[in-house]
Amino acid sequence: MADGVRSGGRRRHATPSTEETDGRRGPTSIDLHTHTSRSDGILTPEALVRAAADCGVRLLAVTDHDTLAGVRDVIAAGAVPAGLVLVPGVEINAIVPRDLGLTEGELHVLGIGVDPDDDAFEAVLAGQRAERRRRFARTVIRLRELGLSIDSQLDDAPGSDPDDSLGRPTVARALIRAGHATSVEDAFSRLLAWGRPAYIARTGLGPVEAIAAIRAAGGLASLAHFAEASPRTDVIRALQDVGLDGLEVYYRSFDVATTDAVAGVARDLGLAPTGGTDYHGDVDAYAEANARLFVPPDVADGIPLDTSVVG
Repeated sequence: MADGVRSGGRRRHATPSTEETDGRRGPTSIDLHTHTSRSDGILTPEALVRAAADCGVRLLAVTDHDTLAGVRDVIAAGAVPAGLVLVPGVEINAIVPRDLGLTEGELHVLGIGVDPDDDAFEAVLAGQRAERRRRFARTVIRLRELGLSIDSQLDDAPGSDPDDSLGRPTVARALIRAGHATSVEDAFSRLLAWGRPAYIARTGLGPVEAIAAIRAAGGLASLAHFAEASPRTDVIRALQDVGLDGLEVYYRSFDVATTDAVAGVARDLGLAPTGGTDYHGDVDAYAEANARLFVPPDVADGIPLDTSVVG
């Protein structure tokens, strides 16, 4: 591992079958959407970065939900592998009116290339994390009321650090350990998803505020895994009007038709294409996720690298 130096210069998903996968699959050297144990991923930040480098990734964004702690961990430890460019990023689950007809009333906005030393942005993220903790606590209470206590299973779970960002996958894993669920997918489908018994509505930023905060911190705001892009260009145009910069075109559970449709929207609207594994680690190793994704090299041309760290 080499010490990083500043560079000058910006879902839970099913594994697709062979018939469904894009023939242009990886492995890929670019991954702009990943999660660590600082939010709802399995791997520590250092382990994720190392796993990505071992797979030949050369441009990696760590995009934990509402926290830059993972990026800071890697930089502080001097753990950016030689030959890898680490891009600070976040993912913000932004709330939208349910009558918009979107899953769980949310849009996910990636902030790629944000400044990890921006105090105003950190204050925004701290507010988001506080909302997450309140939701997390209410979910645990709701499960207890349903006779599905996970209190003891949370004793050694991540989240004691205020920079950690708590989410439902942590609850799902506790449900598995308690014998109340067989998998994260099972926990969500029966208990934690919208309309299920233990669902608690999210509170926090809307997409307009999320995009503004990301841009103010120097990042590129990209709408994540929005498979409905083609039929819902109305949504994307409205977000573009308030500053949306990009669209996640290359996503490991998109099939060929979806990738092409989302790429067409990005091209027609002049949005920067981005792509990533959205790796969490519940069902596969990073190498397996990476092998199911290919992000074209020219995607790197639209990524802000002012705050990146080069190994």
